[in-house]
Amino acid sequence: MHAWLVREERFGQPTTAFQKEVVPVPSIADDECLVYVMAAGINYNNVWAALGIPVNVIKARNKQGEKENFHIGGSDASGIVYAVGKDVTNVKVGDEVVAHCGQWNRNCPWVTAGNDPMYSPSFRIWGYETNYGSFAQFAKVQAQQLMPKPKHMTWEESASYVLVGATAWRMLHGWPEHKLNAGDVALIWGGAGGLGSMAIQIAKASGAIPVAVVSGEDKIDYCMKLGAKGCINRKNFDHWGMLPHWKDTVGYNNWLKGVRSFGAALWDILGTKASPKVVFEHPGESTMPTSMFVCDTGGMVVICAGTTGYNATVDLRYLWMRQKRVQGSHFANCVQANDMNELAVEGLLDPCMSRCFTYDDLPVAHQLMHDNKHPHGNMAVLIGAPSFGTGKSADAPVKLAKATLPKSDVHDTPHPYPLSMPLPSVAGEIEAEIKVFDDGSKVRDQMHKGIIFCSKTDALEDAARVMIDNDVHAVVVVDNNLAVGVVSQTDIVMARQGRTPEETRALPVGQFMTDGCATCHADAPLSAAITDMLRRRIHRLVVVDADSKPIGVLSMTDIIRKVLA
Repeated sequence: MHAWLVREERFGQPTTAFQKEVVPVPSIADDECLVYVMAAGINYNNVWAALGIPVNVIKARNKQGEKENFHIGGSDASGIVYAVGKDVTNVKVGDEVVAHCGQWNRNCPWVTAGNDPMYSPSFRIWGYETNYGSFAQFAKVQAQQLMPKPKHMTWEESASYVLVGATAWRMLHGWPEHKLNAGDVALIWGGAGGLGSMAIQIAKASGAIPVAVVSGEDKIDYCMKLGAKGCINRKNFDHWGMLPHWKDTVGYNNWLKGVRSFGAALWDILGTKASPKVVFEHPGESTMPTSMFVCDTGGMVVICAGTTGYNATVDLRYLWMRQKRVQGSHFANCVQANDMNELAVEGLLDPCMSRCFTYDDLPVAHQLMHDNKHPHGNMAVLIGAPSFGTGKSADAPVKLAKATLPKSDVHDTPHPYPLSMPLPSVAGEIEAEIKVFDDGSKVRDQMHKGIIFCSKTDALEDAARVMIDNDVHAVVVVDNNLAVGVVSQTDIVMARQGRTPEETRALPVGQFMTDGCATCHADAPLSAAITDMLRRRIHRLVVVDADSKPIGVLSMTDIIRKVLA
């Protein structure tokens, strides 16, 4: 069969990583089908597969016992059933189908016990974590992946919506206590994107009230035609990012002012002071503090990605006192995928396909996505279909308003990180790959002997003078010969907020110091101390002796001096 292959020796830019080759048609198991692919969807996961980062998908499969030294990607497909295994009963040869991308071992004990296969250790994303995806004449799929193709859609339209649609469905309907119902408010981040456009339509179909967050005024009409009650332009606000520390009164209050303005914009759209029962999250790092704040009491923030980063902060008081929920979500099981697909079959879900490519331009489509120059919405590529616009066999059951974005619309947000990638676990599958280098140096070989310190009962003025006189920005707090905390210039600045200089000078160190002190033993390996500083994201440790008495300081400056020596 003809296919677009990625091989390890050409990992890199999609335009060079993908190359046409001819390979044998794969054999199928008893619960599998061979699908003659008419069109395939374009998703970020095979941009990562082409690059070979952060996961070498070929090597990962080779470790699991698969022998192929190539990768055929593609996690969305429309096509015709060409062959079926002997245990297949839900489809027959000749059926026109679409495929979802969730695969799992049907004999996994977790699955056979009737549990959600999404939690099975055997779960994989087809066409990314498995081989023989949709970028070939024939795709090898599990029969449970196959669903009816909407008769009113072209091959390319029907190949473009399933991955994002099923992901959005599980997020909005997959958690019984927080399932989105008629009249519920749903806040949808990235309303003009592939995920957001599906979420708006799915929420509307359930009778809920979707409000979209967008990155520009040019996307508002698009989201409104999809069914949004209204849109919030995130560029009208500047409080994004990590939550300021709760001790930072000024910073936290400035953030609070911004997030309250955002909440007020939501209320203006709704015409009432209602809060979202569900917040549909995927930006992650920059938006999670806001999502947690505006989510309704007893509501849920559900997240499937971290396009702005993986480290997120929340004010835990809102989590426990308002009893909100943070729920992770990843793709969907076959029941949820089929429920979503019913909307598409009934004509209630527009695929929001923005562009389709010829078979020869498959690498170009991925390169545009890599360069963040692709259009918003969902993209597809023709595989077996002879031309654009073919595959329709009926009129649409429902006439939907056609939503399109201006041709000048561009991406101004970073592309997402991989949604599916191996993670370290308790079992430690990757331990064999971890290498620790230790040249035998001890902490005492590199530390500065002696420490600059104060006590808990000293006044902040005294601690400040010690810092100024010694040209340092923090001092160790010692009590009964033990390091019990640190007081920094930042702590003193925080203490000054709302007080006169005279009041601040007299305050005791113990009231404003940071409790606890990051320490290391003088005879510990220097490599262990470096690891500890990197893990904590700090740049110095207090060195203690066998009796836990502080005797010196080790800083990253000392480490750098040694590294570059």
